[in-house]
Amino acid sequence: MNIADSPVSIIIFTLTILISIYTIYKNQNLYFKLLLNPRAVIYEKKYYQLITSGFLHADIMHLIFNMLTFYFFGFQLESYIGSLNFFMIYFLSLLAANLFTVWKKRKEYNYGSVGASGAISGILFSFILISPATELLIFPLPFPIPSWLFGTFYLGWTYYASNHSYDRINHTAHLYGALAGIIITMILLPDVVSNIASYFM
Repeated sequence: MNIADSPVSIIIFTLTILISIYTIYKNQNLYFKLLLNPRAVIYEKKYYQLITSGFLHADIMHLIFNMLTFYFFGFQLESYIGSLNFFMIYFLSLLAANLFTVWKKRKEYNYGSVGASGAISGILFSFILISPATELLIFPLPFPIPSWLFGTFYLGWTYYASNHSYDRINHTAHLYGALAGIIITMILLPDVVSNIASYFM
């Protein structure tokens, strides 16, 4: 993998790390201004939060986990599908994930959400559509599984967790970011449908 072939990924990856670290350790006021607050989006028209929250992370471990996932799938995906397609999938997945979060959490005045998880779920599932046979080693499984099987389990878990989990993870963003990534990829690259079909036939 030559990351020089993925200029959009380089920019997103670098900006996300720099902005996240800066707001975590140096500027908490900016952090709270840029995070996603549904009521602020709806009633104060702070629409920029739908995008800016994707460049923030709650802590360093949150950042590391998301950026590792981005590194393993984002750069390679952009080299496969081109920079413009990658850009559209990334940011439309982020936007879709955050719009559904705003709708679901619109009555929770103090709710706040940060992270690139929606966008990263989008590119992860775009990658799965492009390369369903790629084998992934997922902890704690001692053996690799094909990406399509991982994607199936992932969607099932996020759907369940978005409706039943009470932890602080924004499972709604994971779910709708993944679904957005699938739909947008099929629109931009319709050949992936026949690619998936031929894989299972």
